[in-house]
Amino acid sequence: MKDKQGKSRFGFSHALNGLKSVITTELNFRIHLIASLCVIAAGIVFRLEVMQWAVVVLVIGFVLVTEVINTSIEKMMDYLKPDIHPRAKAIKDMAAGAVLISAVIAVVVGLLIFIPEILSYIQTVFVNFAAIYPRS
Repeated sequence: MKDKQGKSRFGFSHALNGLKSVITTELNFRIHLIASLCVIAAGIVFRLEVMQWAVVVLVIGFVLVTEVINTSIEKMMDYLKPDIHPRAKAIKDMAAGAVLISAVIAVVVGLLIFIPEILSYIQTVFVNFAAIYPRS
């Protein structure tokens, strides 16, 4: 659907341009993306259940969204106050704090989901090892 000026009403191209900008310019966002891919790979290896996947996807989204919002706030503050200003710094620090909170929550959730999976895998390895190489 387009408006009278021929522009998309939904703005997908703008959203995609914004994501492209964040990916190409923000190292922290790329780090979060790589970490997300590693978590997804681990989820595949450990064959997570549907509810576990739902939680993993939600916390990954939570971190990525807060990183995009943080980047937006930082760029806006740099535009409005190019010089160093204590209030601008406080605003940017608060936005970065939101990313930190979301990342810590994601790590805690990841530990809650993956530690039991890892322990179960280790137990299976030891049981299989003991069955193959019994004590004399």
